[in-house]
Amino acid sequence: MKKKRLLSILVSMVVTGVSLCGCGGDWGQRYSDGTPNAALMENQANSGGEAYDSALNYGNSTSGYYDGAAEAEEDYEDIFGVDWNTEEYNSIEEPGYKSVVNDPLSTFSVDVDTASYSNLRRLIEWGYTIDEIPQGAVRIEEMLNYFSYDYDLPQGEEPFGVTTVIGDCPWNDNAKLLQIGLKTEEIDFSEAPDSNLIFLLDVSGSMYSDDKLPLLQKSFVMLVEELTEKDRVSIVTYAGSDKVVLEGVNGDEKEVIIDAIEGLEASGSTNGSKGIQTAYELAEKYFIEGGNNRVILATDGDLNVGITSESELQKLIEKKKKSGVFLSVLGFGTGNIKDNKMETLADKGNGNYAYIDSLREAKKVLVEEMGATLVTVAKDVKLQVEFNPAYVKGYRLLGYENRTLATEDFDDDTKDAGEIGAGHMVTALYEIITVDSAQEIPQTDLKYQDQGNTGVENGEWLNISIRYKDPESEESKLCTYPVTEDKYMEKPTEDFYFAAAVAEFGLLVRDSKYKGNASFEHIRELLKKVDTEADEYKDEFVDLVKRLQRNS
Repeated sequence: MKKKRLLSILVSMVVTGVSLCGCGGDWGQRYSDGTPNAALMENQANSGGEAYDSALNYGNSTSGYYDGAAEAEEDYEDIFGVDWNTEEYNSIEEPGYKSVVNDPLSTFSVDVDTASYSNLRRLIEWGYTIDEIPQGAVRIEEMLNYFSYDYDLPQGEEPFGVTTVIGDCPWNDNAKLLQIGLKTEEIDFSEAPDSNLIFLLDVSGSMYSDDKLPLLQKSFVMLVEELTEKDRVSIVTYAGSDKVVLEGVNGDEKEVIIDAIEGLEASGSTNGSKGIQTAYELAEKYFIEGGNNRVILATDGDLNVGITSESELQKLIEKKKKSGVFLSVLGFGTGNIKDNKMETLADKGNGNYAYIDSLREAKKVLVEEMGATLVTVAKDVKLQVEFNPAYVKGYRLLGYENRTLATEDFDDDTKDAGEIGAGHMVTALYEIITVDSAQEIPQTDLKYQDQGNTGVENGEWLNISIRYKDPESEESKLCTYPVTEDKYMEKPTEDFYFAAAVAEFGLLVRDSKYKGNASFEHIRELLKKVDTEADEYKDEFVDLVKRLQRNS
């Protein structure tokens, strides 16, 4: 059966003359008779996932033999002799518990990215087991921030409301769990400032498959339908070189914009850095003072011509962001996505990063959360938590490993941090080891510090300080929020239980050495305390937990 399936796939690929467009040059060109370049087959073994995409697409559509991605993956390896999957993720170094005596301050940059969760969902739906999921793909803060919570709204002139809850830590009997939630006011995008949007679209050969350029086109059509005459749109594409498809078109000229998007085709190599430079030049040319100036980059991240390394891309995007133009990164596709590069671009470009795996996700990011995705209300947002040693002897921040800052960076306005959009929510969780806990926290004896100083017993367990800048300002503002012992609840809120379940799931999937008593059964028990049926995304998470348990 397997040989028959392989033969059927290869024959269908030749008979239909499918264009297997490569990322590394002109391998995607057809011969004059319409058949694919035979040398492409050999090239695919070196360049990554396009042959896999084609095997899956055409094996399913013409032969009907595939039950899922795993079989296509096996066939790719049989045909080409290499692993099809060239996806890349940054490594994550989990911090341990810190002593309040030695390190009373915890400082980090906010993160509103959600890509990790939607990408993780894709892996689970593809049948990955818990042991097969790359640990670098599991970023707990992005999993938490994918969901909505009933946090307090802003008060006065502050751009966000702050909610804090303390409860017992579900996976560590010796710890408490602190939930910190930030929420900005939602806006109707039609009432938002005028927008200068640059669509920077990857049309290289690696974008050929259905879950890449075709999904990208449908997603951006959904976004265009929401634009009005006060918006201005430019479109830049890039493959082996960049091309300006549209320049400065009014948002109400929907037919013109949609025709340009739907007419795109994938081929050639990937010179993303040239496209980035052209996109920012257009953004500056049509810059709107006081408006929403933003480049929206849509790609699988597989840049292989021009500037390609993370460090070089970081330097490029850090230079470009000084223009006052913000960046949104939308990831598409499977098999060769470069999550590490897309995360770097978003983090260093005053932007956010989402992964689009379906039209439903595109609607969530580009329509339902349009204000949060496209309108920045606070930039360079930093949090610093100071723990009171009278009540807390140790702590551990969950997630945000790539967002930690030095203590002195908090007051330094030249240090970059994260951005928050209209309607965004940010969630951070800390494991807290109180002074009466049986868990020991290692600490270093200090010669010149007073070890008898155990803090002030004033009822405050900790203090949260937040620095942020208005979108057009380079000078930060400071807000402080003391958290008192009355924030502890024996029976916390549903939001607390749900966030705890998501975090515990992340610890379990990552196989964290701090996962404690985490288990699928325990996560499902936590979720029973939450009414998820009113929220389709939370309801989906319940099913996702069950699905990964079955896979594994």
